[in-house]
Amino acid sequence: MAEPDLLRHLLATLAYRGARCCEGASADFQDFDSGGGRTALVILAHVGDLLEWALSMAQGQSRWQPATPSGWEPEVARFHAGLEGLDRFLASGAPLQADPLRLLQGPLADALTHLGQLAMLRRQAGAPCARENFFLADVQTGRVGRDQAPARKPF
Repeated sequence: MAEPDLLRHLLATLAYRGARCCEGASADFQDFDSGGGRTALVILAHVGDLLEWALSMAQGQSRWQPATPSGWEPEVARFHAGLEGLDRFLASGAPLQADPLRLLQGPLADALTHLGQLAMLRRQAGAPCARENFFLADVQTGRVGRDQAPARKPF
C-alpha cells in the first residue's frame, strides 16, 4: 500500500472513531473536564488544529494556527472538514511536501491520542461511547465525513 493510501485510511479511521466519540454527546459534555485542565471542547478544537497543521505541512507550508473553540457542533464540523481537506489533498496525487512518516508520528498520531481522551472523558462524564471491535469496523478510505457506518460488532 502506498504511503498516501495508508495515510488516507488513517484519516478514515480518525473519522470513524471521532464520530463514535462525538455522537450522542450531551449539550454540557463540551464543558466537561475531569481535572486535567482541558475541556472536551478544547481537546476537540485541538484535533482540528492538528488536522489543519497536517494539511499545511503536506502542502509544504507548515503553518500552526490554533483556533479559539467555537462550540461543540462547529468543532465537530471543523474536525470533519479538516479530515476532508487533508484526504482530498492526498487523493489528488499532488506531491506530498512532508515526510509521510513524520505526518503519521506527529499530528495524526496526536489526533488519534486525543480522540482516545475524548472517549475516556465520555466515560468519566457518565455517558460512555459504545464499546466496539474496531478491527471489524466498516472503515473505508475516503469516507471522512460525519456519515459513518454503524458499529459492526459492538461489545
